[in-house]
Parts: sequence; C-alpha cells; structure tokens
Amino acid sequence: MKAGNGSGPPRAIIFDWDNTLVDVWPAIHDALNTTFVAMDHPTWSFEETRSRVRKSLRDSFPELFGARWTEARKIFYDRYAAVHLDHLKPLAGSAEGLAWLAGQGLYLGVVSNKAGDYLRQEAERLGWDGFFGRIVGATDAQSDKPDPAPVNMALDGSGIDAGPDVWFVGDGAIDVQCALNSGLTPVFFLRDGTEEELVGHNLVQFVDAQCRVRGMEGLKKLVQDRFAPISGRY
Repeated sequence: MKAGNGSGPPRAIIFDWDNTLVDVWPAIHDALNTTFVAMDHPTWSFEETRSRVRKSLRDSFPELFGARWTEARKIFYDRYAAVHLDHLKPLAGSAEGLAWLAGQGLYLGVVSNKAGDYLRQEAERLGWDGFFGRIVGATDAQSDKPDPAPVNMALDGSGIDAGPDVWFVGDGAIDVQCALNSGLTPVFFLRDGTEEELVGHNLVQFVDAQCRVRGMEGLKKLVQDRFAPISGRY
C-alpha cells in the first residue's frame, strides 16, 4: 500500500454510506441485537455495535454464527427491513454537500458494505439517488469492501478509471484499506473516535494530513483547494 494525498483535483468521489453520509446505527443495532437474542448470543451495547460493525454481513456473520450464519442472516434482514427507513437520518451537511459536489460536475458514487437493495432504498427515500452514478452495496459485486471489486463497479460506465484522481471518502479503517487496494486517494472523515481507528489499524501514514477532514464542509474546502490553483474556478 502507498499513501494517497489527493494532490490534484478529483474527477470522481466515492462515498461510504453509514456514518459518512447518514446515521442508521439505531436500526443496525436493533436488527443485530434481535439476531443475537434469537441465536442465543450475548447482545452488544450501542457503542460495541458502532465500533465492531465494519465488514459486510456475508464476511462477518460466518465468523459470528458459524454454520448457522444463513439463519442469522434472515433474522437480521427481516428486522432491518422493518425498521431501517424509520431510523434513517442524514448527517449534518450531507444533502447540501452532495448537491454542491454534483454541481461541480464531479462523478459521485457509493460503495458500502450494507446490502445493496437497502442502500438504494435509503438513497431513494432521501431523494439522493440522483446524485450518484452508481450505488454499490454488499453482494452487488463479486467481493465486498475492502476488495476493489465494488469500486470498479461503482466507476463502471463513468469513463473514469480507478486512480489517485478518484477519492474514496469514509469514516473507517476499512474505507482507507479499500481506497488503497483500489489505487484511490483516501479521504477520511474525522469524527469522535474515528482517528483512533486509523491509529489502531496502522493506517495513519497512508492518509495525508490534508485529507483528514471534518465532514462535508471539510471535504468541500479540500475540493476547492485542489481545483483553485489550476483553474481559478473558485
């Protein structure tokens, strides 16, 4: 792996979804603990859910439930389908930031380890589906994040190849790993506790200091800074 620093302007920006653009942790926590109870497993606290849920279900549930993971998958998805739209909440500045970025002519996409059908339902409910060229969730591609496959799917049809001028924006170590595996520039959203995740996974050196930003306002400023020297457009 090597560091990406986004030294030039982006042609495309790929976003993580949960805790990057939206907050649906209450729905995930509810569905996960419903599954744990049904499977006779200890439940997790809300903070445990936030810190431990990173991999896609098809990668994490076999580790959690062994041979019964498909049974657990049905319980989880049945519960999540029942509650996720009721709990859906955009994070501050997400809608305005996406509209601004799209207005600059940037190609936008989503790569998430949430199941693709639920991901697209949430984008549609928020009225954000028009911002994105492709919205790619778990199981849509051959492998899930941090594998490059969903990134390549998200860029398919855009005329843009994976490279440093494509930024991957997320709040977790798995997002940085996916960016690096795909040859993209990682841009990290700093929120409470997220920088510690970079440290814990030995990834600090792979994210340029200028690419560690505070939410959408920080991302907007970074885009402006990268375009201004070459175009004067701002």
